[in-house]
Amino acid sequence: MHVLQPQLVRKLIDVYGDTGREWIDAFPATLERVRRRWGLRLGETFAYVGYAYVVRAELPGGTPVVLKLAPPDKELVSEAAALRHYDGRGVCRLLDADDTVVALLLERLDPGETLATLEDDTPATEIAATVMTRLFRPLPADHAFPTIERWGQAFERVRERYGGSGGSFPPELFEPASRLYFDLCASQAEPVLLHGDLHHYNILSATREPWLAIDPKGLAGEPAYEIGPYLYNRLDAGPDIQALTLRRIDQFAGVLGFDRQRLIGWAFAQSVLSAVWTFEDHGSIGEPRLALPRALAGLI
Repeated sequence: MHVLQPQLVRKLIDVYGDTGREWIDAFPATLERVRRRWGLRLGETFAYVGYAYVVRAELPGGTPVVLKLAPPDKELVSEAAALRHYDGRGVCRLLDADDTVVALLLERLDPGETLATLEDDTPATEIAATVMTRLFRPLPADHAFPTIERWGQAFERVRERYGGSGGSFPPELFEPASRLYFDLCASQAEPVLLHGDLHHYNILSATREPWLAIDPKGLAGEPAYEIGPYLYNRLDAGPDIQALTLRRIDQFAGVLGFDRQRLIGWAFAQSVLSAVWTFEDHGSIGEPRLALPRALAGLI
């Protein structure tokens, strides 16, 4: 019998509240419905627990697939739209979807090791940059993907909550990051479709291509924006965070042809924005989440 992992249950209730509880109650029936729809033989869930139920499965003919189920959420709608637009180019394929229950049937990537398993961060960064070049796609006409400007509205939401300030969020990071974020938005290059969350754990080894991305958010923005999530993940890959980040940025600038200082700016602004999202949800932020922006603050 397939049940939701306790960690996933806690996350869904924390994020979705009563809607999450209703989805959890309906989960057995929902799972059975989509299992029957696609004739799936269900296997094991994946060790990593995000904000969706993700399980290995096989189609009736034995083709290995991945089933992803989640509560109704704009991010999952954008993910399906992004996967359709990418059509397997640099990313796992969307085989089918049931929009009525937010169920995605995905190509399974084998061997499926994450980029985080590479001990040497230099080739890992080179791989990530190469995958990025496959994912920058012209936006479809009349698209509904969120924009980087919309993502940045978290700064203003925090100000509204705390009477015009960042509350207890360190002001020496909050204020300059907010200004820089929207300055960069205003001067951005032609927006394209971005993955939006491309980091070590969303790039997997595969057979169709050596490395493919999973879990795109689907985001409209300039290509230089894409580096953010990679830079604020795996900060343990080197003894000095600033040196590690600048070396990564130099690699991205070389492979992608982007301005180095602009990449530093986005690294700072996005790492603060990521911490602001956590601050929005929990009202506090631990120092480890601020390590990267503190390392870069003097370079802006």
